Amino acid sequence: MRRAGVPSRGRATLALLLGALAFGAGGCREPLLTEQDQRSQFDRYDRVRNNYEQQFVIDEFGRREPNLRGRLSPKR
Repeated sequence: MRRAGVPSRGRATLALLLGALAFGAGGCREPLLTEQDQRSQFDRYDRVRNNYEQQFVIDEFGRREPNLRGRLSPKR
């Protein structure tokens, strides 16, 4: 005899799909820290000594990219 309703494999697939959708919807939020917030113990130190580098730069194509070279280079 067959049970009426969704089979167990279908229930598992549906539960997995709903879980993935709920998890994905949680990622569409604003970032926790703004660009002015201190992200490490060295940010305040660098700001006081005017050695602070911006987190992002605009490249020649107009895209916003992380400023890895400026933030990871040795300080003067």
